[in-house]
Amino acid sequence: MTRQVCGGDSGGIGATSSDVSDVREGTTDEASAGPARVQLRRRLGRSDLRAVSEVRRALRELLSHWGMPGRSEVAELLTSELVTNALVHTDHDAIVTATVGPNRLRVEVRDFVGRRPKARVPNADDGTHGRGLILVQSLADAWGVRAHGVGKAVWFELNDGGTA
Repeated sequence: MTRQVCGGDSGGIGATSSDVSDVREGTTDEASAGPARVQLRRRLGRSDLRAVSEVRRALRELLSHWGMPGRSEVAELLTSELVTNALVHTDHDAIVTATVGPNRLRVEVRDFVGRRPKARVPNADDGTHGRGLILVQSLADAWGVRAHGVGKAVWFELNDGGTA
C-alpha cells in the first residue's frame, strides 16, 4: 500500500543553487545522523528534456553499484515522470537528488514554482499525458510534496526489498 505524505517532510534533502553533477559517498542527510548515504545530485536546465535520459542512466548506475538493481526500473520510471513534470510544467530549472540509504532509495525533484501538482485520472484522449503522478502514487512505497523556499520538492521512496 502506498503512503502519501504531503507538507513538511523532515526526511528531505536540502538542495543548493549551485550546479552539481556528481555522486558523493559517505554523506548524511539533514534529518539523520545515522549511516552514511550515497547521493546523486543533478541540476537540470529549463526545458532540457535530454536531461531525463541522462538522469535515468546516472540513477541506474548508482543503484547497480549500491546493490539495488532490482528496483532500478521502477526508480527510473518514477524519476523520469517527476523530472519531466518539473521541466515541462514549470519553465524553470530543476534539481534532482537521489539518496541511497540503508534499505531505501529516496528521489526528490525540486523546482522553483510553488504550484502543487495534482494526481488526476488521465483522459483516454490525452495519449501519454497525465499519468505521471498516478504512476508515482501506485508504485512508490511513499511519496509526497513539500514546500521548499521558492518552489516545491516532489519526492518518492522505494524500499530495497519487495514491492510497494
